[in-house]
Amino acid sequence: MRKKTLLALVFAAAAILLVVAAAASAQGSLTDQEQLGKNLFFDTNLSLNANQSCAVCHAPNVGWTGPDQEINAHGAVYEGSIPGAFGDRKPPASAYAGDSPILYWDGEKWVGGMFWDGRATGWTLGDPLAEQAQGPFLNLKEQALPSPAAVISIVQASSYAGLFEDVCPGADTTELYNCIGRAIAAYERSSEVSQFTSKYDYWLKGQARLTGQEQWGLALFRGKGKCVQCHVEPLFTDFTYDNLGVPKNPENPVYDYNPTFIDAGLGGFLQSAGYDESVWGPEWGKQKVPTLRNVDLRPFKKFIKAYSHNGYFKSLEEIVHFYNTRDVPGAGWPLPEVPVNINTTELGNLGLSRGEELAIVAFMKTLSDGYVPKK
Repeated sequence: MRKKTLLALVFAAAAILLVVAAAASAQGSLTDQEQLGKNLFFDTNLSLNANQSCAVCHAPNVGWTGPDQEINAHGAVYEGSIPGAFGDRKPPASAYAGDSPILYWDGEKWVGGMFWDGRATGWTLGDPLAEQAQGPFLNLKEQALPSPAAVISIVQASSYAGLFEDVCPGADTTELYNCIGRAIAAYERSSEVSQFTSKYDYWLKGQARLTGQEQWGLALFRGKGKCVQCHVEPLFTDFTYDNLGVPKNPENPVYDYNPTFIDAGLGGFLQSAGYDESVWGPEWGKQKVPTLRNVDLRPFKKFIKAYSHNGYFKSLEEIVHFYNTRDVPGAGWPLPEVPVNINTTELGNLGLSRGEELAIVAFMKTLSDGYVPKK
C-alpha cells in the first residue's frame, strides 16, 4: 500500500478547507488578475495562425479538457496552430490543478509539478501552474509563437491591453511573460474554473443525498477498489506519478512520424533534466495522477471523452474495468506501452464484480460541477 506522508495529509486537510471556501464564494466575480487570465485563456490570437487558444484543448463544458469527440474517439491528441502538428498526449484537465506543489522528492516518490510528465516543475516561478500556462504559447505542437516577446506584443495590441497594463506594469519581457503565466494560473484557480459545485460537494455540506449505488461506489472507491490511495479526496489526486500499464494508443498521430515512440513520462523529463539513471530509471513511464473531478462532465450523454495520458480508454466503464482486470489471466488487454515500473499493488486484479465496477463509475459521476441541489 502506498504510504502517506504527513505532508500529503496536510495537503488533503487544506484541500477540504478549499472546498468549503470555494463553494461559499460567489461565482462570476473575478479579480483583475483572474479576468486577465480569462482573456488570455480564450484568446485565439495568441497562436501563430490566430486559430488556437488554451480553450481549444481545455474547454469548460467537458471539464476543461479536450472538447472534440471525434478526436477523443481516436488518437485523442489535438492539432496545434500549425496544420499537421500534433501533441503527443491527451490534454489533461486545467481545473483543480492549483494545489499541485513545486515538484519534489518526498523520500519515497516524486510529488507535484504540472503536465503529465511534471516538466512544469515550479522551480523557476515557485508555481507549477503558472509555468505550465506559459508552455503552450511557445510549443511548436501547440500555439507555436516564436518567443515571449511575440506573446506580449499580441497582448499589448489586444482589446484587453489596458487590463494587461494594470495587472502587469513594467517593460521587462521576462517579468511581463511571468505575469501572463501567473494571470492564467489565477483564472484556473478561480471559482469560475475550479468551482467545487458537484453533487459530491453538496453531499459533503449535507445539502445533497447520494443514491444507494453512489454510496456503494464511494465505499468501494475508499476500500476494495483502492482508488483513494492515489485519488485522494477532496481533490481526487495526490499529485504523484504512476505507470498504470496502459497500452499504447495506436491511433496517436505521433506514430506517423516516430513509429518507435515510447512515452517515458516523468522518467523522461528527469533524464532530460540531467538526473542520474538511478533517479530517472525508477520513474520511467510514470504519468501524473489526474484529478477525477469533472471526469464525467460532458455536453450530452453520449459525448465521447478519452481517458489516461494517451486517451486509450473511451469510457469510465472501460478504464475502471482495466483497473480491475489488467492482470487477470485471459482478460485480453494489450501489452503495456511501458513494461517497467508498473503499479501492481493498487490495481490490476482487484476482484471487483461488474456491479461493483458500475457503482464506482456511478460515484465518479457525482464529481461533475454544475449540480443543482434539490430543494
